[in-house]
Amino acid sequence: MTRAPSTKPLFRAIRAKSLRPEDTPLINDLPEQRRPTEARRAEDFYPTGQPEAIRGLFAYDGQRIRDCWSVWEPACGDGALVREIRAMGMKCLASDLIDRGCPDSWTADYYDARKSPARAIITNPPYDQINARDGKGRWLRHTLAMPGWDYLALLLSWDWPAARANGLGEMLDQHPFSWCYLMRWKLDFTGEGSPPQRNAWFVWDRRDPRGPSAPKLYPDFRWMDRIDARQEVLF
Repeated sequence: MTRAPSTKPLFRAIRAKSLRPEDTPLINDLPEQRRPTEARRAEDFYPTGQPEAIRGLFAYDGQRIRDCWSVWEPACGDGALVREIRAMGMKCLASDLIDRGCPDSWTADYYDARKSPARAIITNPPYDQINARDGKGRWLRHTLAMPGWDYLALLLSWDWPAARANGLGEMLDQHPFSWCYLMRWKLDFTGEGSPPQRNAWFVWDRRDPRGPSAPKLYPDFRWMDRIDARQEVLF
């Protein structure tokens, strides 16, 4: 009986051809996938609609804030932070570049202010005015040069102080914040779910200065849990 010719040589030839280096796709040849760039909102308006942020700050720094007697929110927006501060019994002055419906507020350009009307400033500033790339730290620079306040708390992304471009790094070296509270949960500034970043409160307290000419050089690092100033820990 005559055997059929073996097909092994044919399989070897096909396999060798399929594995030729020139036919193998390289990583560089694969289509590049990039995360879509989100267009920033007009005037960089991202309200702090979740009250846990300001309630947590009062839970940790409430006495220092109350010692200031009053608070100024200079980027009040629709009043998300203002309502909470007033609900805690604090006098809160509120202003913004645009009227967005915050009760008992006035419209004003923050850069026209030459003195703080309150000894505490608490705000979620427009990020395009305080970051290193776009704002070149302008918001913070103006605030640090302004008299009239003792306590400043800014709600920003956790990685904000790591940037050094356009003089922001040098400014933070000379005028570091007193302490920061890294929030152990994420805030949703867009209302669309799945917040992409960690946030923190960065606090400058002129009663506890830091920097090259102060007794303490570096800022303190502190955790912040979801604590309501009037309740227990929130999960």
